[in-house]
Amino acid sequence: MAEPKFIHLRVHTAYSLSEGAMPVPKLIHRLHDQGVPAIAITDTANLFGGKAFSKYASDEGIKPILGSQFYLRNPDSQDMLKSKGRIIEPDKIVILVMDAEGYANIMHLMKVAYLDGATAQEKAQISLADLEGYSNGLICLTGGVEGPIGRLLLENRKAEAEQTLQQLQRLFGDRLYMEIARIGLEEEHKTEDAFIDMAYKYNIPLVATNEAFFFDADMYEAHDALICIAAGEYLSNANRKHYSPNNRLRSEDEMVELFKDLPEAVMNTVQIAKRCNYLSQKVQPLLPIFECPGGKTQDEFITEQAYLGLKARMEATVYTPEMTPEERQKTDRLYYERLEYELSVIKKMGFPGYFLIVADFIQWSKGHGVPVGPGRGSGAGSIVAWSLRITDLDPLKLNLLFERFLNPERINMPDFDVDFCQENRYKTIEYVQNKYGFDHVAQIITYGKLQSKNVIRDVARVLQMPYSQADRISKMIPPGVQGKNPTLQESLDQVPELEEMRQNDPQINKLFDIGMKLEGLYRQSGMHAAGVVIGDRPLEQLVPLYKDPKADMPVTQYDMKYVEETGLIKFDFLGLKTLTVIQRAVDLVKKHRGIELIMSDIPLDDKATYELLQRGDTAGVFQFESAGMKDVHKQIKPDRFEDLIAIVSLYRPGPMDNIPSYIKRKHGEEEITYLHPSLAPIIGETYGIMIYQEQVMKIAQELAGYTLGGADKLRKAMGKKIKEEMVKHRVIFTEGAVKNGIEEATATSIFDQMEKFASYGFNKSHAAAYSLISYQTAYLKAHYPEEFMCATMSFEMTNTEKLLFFKEECKKMGIQVLQPDINKSGADFAVEGHNIRYALSAIKGVGVANMKAIEQLREEGGPFKDMSDFIHRMPLQNHNRRQFENMIKAGVFDSLEKSRGKLFANVEAISQHISAATELKTSTQSSLFGDEELKSTVKLADKPDWPELEKLKLEAEAIGFYLSAHPLDTYRNGMEKLGVKSWVEVSQGIRTGDTIRAKLAGCVNSFQKRISKNGNKYAFLELSDASSNFEGLLFSETLAKYEDVINSGQPLMVSITIDKQTEEASPRVMINLVETLDQAIAGVSNGLEIDVGNIEAVPQLKNILSKDMNGKNKIYIKPEHNEWDVRIELPGGYALASDILNRIRNVPGVTSVREI
Repeated sequence: MAEPKFIHLRVHTAYSLSEGAMPVPKLIHRLHDQGVPAIAITDTANLFGGKAFSKYASDEGIKPILGSQFYLRNPDSQDMLKSKGRIIEPDKIVILVMDAEGYANIMHLMKVAYLDGATAQEKAQISLADLEGYSNGLICLTGGVEGPIGRLLLENRKAEAEQTLQQLQRLFGDRLYMEIARIGLEEEHKTEDAFIDMAYKYNIPLVATNEAFFFDADMYEAHDALICIAAGEYLSNANRKHYSPNNRLRSEDEMVELFKDLPEAVMNTVQIAKRCNYLSQKVQPLLPIFECPGGKTQDEFITEQAYLGLKARMEATVYTPEMTPEERQKTDRLYYERLEYELSVIKKMGFPGYFLIVADFIQWSKGHGVPVGPGRGSGAGSIVAWSLRITDLDPLKLNLLFERFLNPERINMPDFDVDFCQENRYKTIEYVQNKYGFDHVAQIITYGKLQSKNVIRDVARVLQMPYSQADRISKMIPPGVQGKNPTLQESLDQVPELEEMRQNDPQINKLFDIGMKLEGLYRQSGMHAAGVVIGDRPLEQLVPLYKDPKADMPVTQYDMKYVEETGLIKFDFLGLKTLTVIQRAVDLVKKHRGIELIMSDIPLDDKATYELLQRGDTAGVFQFESAGMKDVHKQIKPDRFEDLIAIVSLYRPGPMDNIPSYIKRKHGEEEITYLHPSLAPIIGETYGIMIYQEQVMKIAQELAGYTLGGADKLRKAMGKKIKEEMVKHRVIFTEGAVKNGIEEATATSIFDQMEKFASYGFNKSHAAAYSLISYQTAYLKAHYPEEFMCATMSFEMTNTEKLLFFKEECKKMGIQVLQPDINKSGADFAVEGHNIRYALSAIKGVGVANMKAIEQLREEGGPFKDMSDFIHRMPLQNHNRRQFENMIKAGVFDSLEKSRGKLFANVEAISQHISAATELKTSTQSSLFGDEELKSTVKLADKPDWPELEKLKLEAEAIGFYLSAHPLDTYRNGMEKLGVKSWVEVSQGIRTGDTIRAKLAGCVNSFQKRISKNGNKYAFLELSDASSNFEGLLFSETLAKYEDVINSGQPLMVSITIDKQTEEASPRVMINLVETLDQAIAGVSNGLEIDVGNIEAVPQLKNILSKDMNGKNKIYIKPEHNEWDVRIELPGGYALASDILNRIRNVPGVTSVREI
């Protein structure tokens, strides 16, 4: 290969978030094709791409030069006279890594920039002082016009520029280069001669650079859009930062030509590349140091703790009173031999410290109110883990295999995924920080990408396209499948309407053109939900660190894929909301029933729990909530814990095909057969059906003589379909089986069956652990339904759709969800007798802190006696108008003032009184006459209450759904006569391929009209019935016919066709007919019963009804009276014309209308 003439030393990859537009793999492939021998990446203030870049470059024979563009503090920012209190933008310098010492120093500088005094107001930066003692092994480029020298020259501060240059030269010596760029900026022309003069004066070599953000000029507009997305700007705005088309990755020939008058500046790029010789290598795992008490070694301590732990476990869960001494001895031998074997493997592989660390933070969590899951993943197969209380499942009882977790024949780090209560997980992480040192612990970074739907929205915004248009296009992009979102090109291929829009509209074509160029680029950084690393030394010595100023904890600059290559050990601290729900339910049981539940001790053969599961009563039960899962439980009728493990493992694409056979075999309706009798002890518990990966391993061990370590390798090869490995294993398995007396043909058939199954076989250890959590939630629901449902609703406080679902579930269970009440509700949901009281904080727009303040007021001063008492006691800082209005709408004050309409009309006056009362309480004169003032009655203007339908509508607005009642409740008799079903009744029974016709009723939530690509109108109509919200589609003809009816504001009855095309898709609803419910019921009603709460309603009723005579329907008036129950029959009959019911319901003073 010819000697290179130029090497790029200032390149921004996609890891310069929302700034660089060159993904590392694409960049390296491109350079490889061009024969480029080396390149430096200098992303803005980070080394995010360092590991990925090193790997991809070295794999393709390109020399990687690690580096970063650092922000260098402008000294003027610390001078009040010069800064005038403003945030002063920092300068830029480029730092490149020469060797291992340089890499260590650049990691230290990253830590200084992000962790040592960084603030949210300024960019993460270093100062010249920070470079003292940390410049060895690093090359520094002065940054050109954006560096400190360039800035000072442009500010006509040449003497200071020379002084700063000398400081840099003192720090870096002959590793300092004067950077010259020719992007085409005016500032470059103003400073270049001075740069060259100063370089010659101080004997500093020149270097030519071309700061590159994108590949070529074709990407310029898309990159400009990316910059606008990051800055919240529009492309059309001329007064914003613009890059140049020359900020592309210029070719070697271009750069040589561009700097032909300064050939040494070009050649120095090659010299720098030759000076940089650091390649980031993979480091062997560096386990954190776990200090054992009493000077014990880790081997000694894990042995001691495991034996003590197993003894306690055996006493608690293994031994039974019926066991004879011989049986106990036999059991001991089984368990302790397994323990000794596992300990020998763990010690031999050098992992006692890992087990002890995990056991330590789990035991701390359990002792400090942080619920921990029973296990997750294959770790539940370890008896050492069970003995150390890392897991809560007996692996021998459930036939779980240690080798599935830690294979002695394959050196891999063990990996315990641990579930913690989602609310309190942070406490465990804080404990780990305190134990191992804050500088030894960090979370792991993630990078958020511009994905198809979001990139369309973002680009549309910078193009200033209407939001509604961008929203419509974005929603036309198909949803992701199994976590993978379709690309924009795939969306165009799958949705012909999108491609047609693109072809016909130049602006939409531009939108997709830019979007496809930006799609997949990184937009922002985040924090991994679970991953935490713990180092055996300060992390800055192992990995570059990053910290968002608003975050509490630093993160590694390398993501999950590369962080373990630094030697760091990853621990997964997963947040599982179900553990929070379980703990809340346990706390409520203790509070209301005085029962101290220990969930790990509940029996796994509880009859009531299995009866609940057999009924399919699984709403709220972990993993078992879907309609499909409910059906499976009804059919399988689980009566043992092993059935739950099987259900979890079978209910997935692939093994789902075995569910019918499992059901029939369990109930004796299908013969259980085995290819060989030796299989019976292994797959007998699953009725002869292979379900678990562990079964594959046991078959290989028992039938073909594999070690369990070798069997795990077989399982892995089968699961990943590694052809070469499978050919070898087929021979090994067959020969081994033949040696054990199995015919070759039978052995081949067994191997074929294993191979077919293993591609979707499930990890039994994981299924067992999660089945235990499912069982625990089912147990709580079966025995403590109020507490369980209260805890469940509490955790879904902000999800009104879920709250509505659980309210309806409570109704089926005979539990009433009581409306929020100022004197009975707390900030959270609460158990009240055999019912649940709705949470104040679950009302929209109120704020949790304000509701807690109200609860505290009540605890300190007792219940509110009336509205005056509330007004005098409510602090102004915990009150705002919107909050108060929503509380009124939700019925919070009904126990103090029955008329919501009256209270709402007095909101302004009440707010003024609260303000005055607060001022009086804090006034210095309050002791003179404040007490009397604060005891006086606040007079409110007498205003009419809302009609019942209006009241319910506003209640739903504040709560998110109808709670105290539903407008359809008064139509119940008529709906039964019409054959109207609820949405839940209809939707839960539908299966893939079904088409169902039904009548539904509901109140209009939303009505959105659209225009198709052909210009035809269509609409989406969302309705609410007492069970749920549902949405249907109306095509143009139906829409034209019924639009006025839909806009009438009245409850509707709709005739629908509903179908389900795929298992993953939601049911599709087509609306064929719409009419007001009043009109539909008038045709089947026998009359009305009208409740009247105000005598003023009577004249209006008389006026309405006098025009509706000559019918067959009877009407009864029921005046509301505290002492009497009166019903007055009106003479004659009434026709109940189409709008008559609606007019009656809207009469002020009419509280309820029921058909009879």
